[in-house]
Amino acid sequence: YTSGSTGKPKGVLHTTGGYLTYAATTHHYIFDYHPGDVYWCTADIGWITGHTYIVYGPMANRAITVMYEGVPNYPDFGRFWEIVAKHKVNIFYTAPTALRALMKEGDAWPSAHDLSSLRLLGTVGEPIKSPEWTWYHEVVGKGKCPIVDTWWQTETGGILISPLPGAIPTKPGSATLPFFGIKPALVDDEGNIIEGNGVSGNLCMLETWPGQMRGVYGDHQRFFDTYFARFPSKYFSGDGCRRDEDGYYWITGRVDDVIIVSGHNLGTAEIEGAIGGHPAVAEAAVVGYEHDIKGNAIYAYVTLKTGEEVTDTTASEIVKQVRADIGPHASPEKIQFTPGLPKTRSGKIMRRILRKIAEGDTGNLGDTSTLADPAVVDSLVSGRIE
Repeated sequence: YTSGSTGKPKGVLHTTGGYLTYAATTHHYIFDYHPGDVYWCTADIGWITGHTYIVYGPMANRAITVMYEGVPNYPDFGRFWEIVAKHKVNIFYTAPTALRALMKEGDAWPSAHDLSSLRLLGTVGEPIKSPEWTWYHEVVGKGKCPIVDTWWQTETGGILISPLPGAIPTKPGSATLPFFGIKPALVDDEGNIIEGNGVSGNLCMLETWPGQMRGVYGDHQRFFDTYFARFPSKYFSGDGCRRDEDGYYWITGRVDDVIIVSGHNLGTAEIEGAIGGHPAVAEAAVVGYEHDIKGNAIYAYVTLKTGEEVTDTTASEIVKQVRADIGPHASPEKIQFTPGLPKTRSGKIMRRILRKIAEGDTGNLGDTSTLADPAVVDSLVSGRIE
């Protein structure tokens, strides 16, 4: 069952042979696993990443696997790096959410431990933004470890787009190129395939692969309606994507995380990346809210790095950063500084809650029981900008 961060939880139906084959193959090639390597995926075992890349893939490949059920900041912010050093981890796979939290605490924690065993770094769960990628590469990997920025979904069973380490030159923030046999396509809203490079569209798959889900448990119509009805005979991922001049794929965020401001379609990931470019910012989440003139305007929730404080100019500096990176049309109308964001235990930001707070609909926030820290919601409501 998925976490339900996008609605009612659904049972994702995978098949034994196809799923196991795909889990093992992607784990072997994308993480360049060799006998004797020590592999650590930090994901929660109840999440699809835990299923595929802690349990099935590594075990099928007879991998030496580190499993850890704690959090990255207890008893202190050096916990991950202490485990890497103690067990001489070679391959380390984590999420940008964790990296942001650790980066926020500075370089001293990873620098205090011997991380020389690391050979390969991976990231999963959301597009990784350039500051986190650079910190991960330079501070954790000491500039010598390739980073595999892996794009996939619960529904895909395993990684679909990712660099092959050492074989594909990487770009910070790009998932790069499709895995063996994967045929992605960018499709416009009318269902036409967009050819060539330097283009953007809805990310679809033209052909099947072994790890693909086979249905929603007990509701096959929902399976069809969600993934195949919008663009017939194609699997629709629900993500927007850009293919750059080199043919590399960049995930721009959920298509339903697109905010239309004054006629401009803006992906939330792009705006959050620009805000994250400000040196004081640890993390940002943006949502749209109704605006009399623009149709929608942008409301930004911003968390600062430890030791940084909001000054009279912080908000205007962030706006300036966004204007420089994307353009004036992407400027946040409201910026709320907050110590934390509402996240599920698997690290997904509950944007539904942020949207309702931005719109002032605070009496109907729905179920917050799946949040890692439900108290964050109260502080967001009390700090809401009118």
